[in-house]
Amino acid sequence: MSLINWLEILGWELEELEDLRFVGYSYIKQGKYDIAQTFFEALIVLDPENVYDLQTLGAIYLETGNHLLALNYLEKASRLDPTHGPTLLNRAKTLFALGYRRQAVSQAKALMSNPDTYIANQSSALLLAYT
Repeated sequence: MSLINWLEILGWELEELEDLRFVGYSYIKQGKYDIAQTFFEALIVLDPENVYDLQTLGAIYLETGNHLLALNYLEKASRLDPTHGPTLLNRAKTLFALGYRRQAVSQAKALMSNPDTYIANQSSALLLAYT
């Protein structure tokens, strides 16, 4: 991680980071992943321990087929918050995409009991699709 405090150098507060996230997420919703990727790469430099930003960048790489980079960012996010459902779900998807079936099945089965019904249902769907 960078020892440079970019937020301090830029004179930015959390509001500017939220603005960047909003714009990046807007590009994701439009399917413009290459542009969104640039925003989220900047965000993880500015705020390197933000689970949402790391998970989102991992999800962008997953969506664009760069599975190894996706796994890298999802692993970083899960180290910061090992219970973050979206991170774990995208990690399971990435593991399936990479062909790491045993790990993917284990991850997806564990998520089936997640209290977030969306995460639990998506995990069930993953297992149905890949097993």
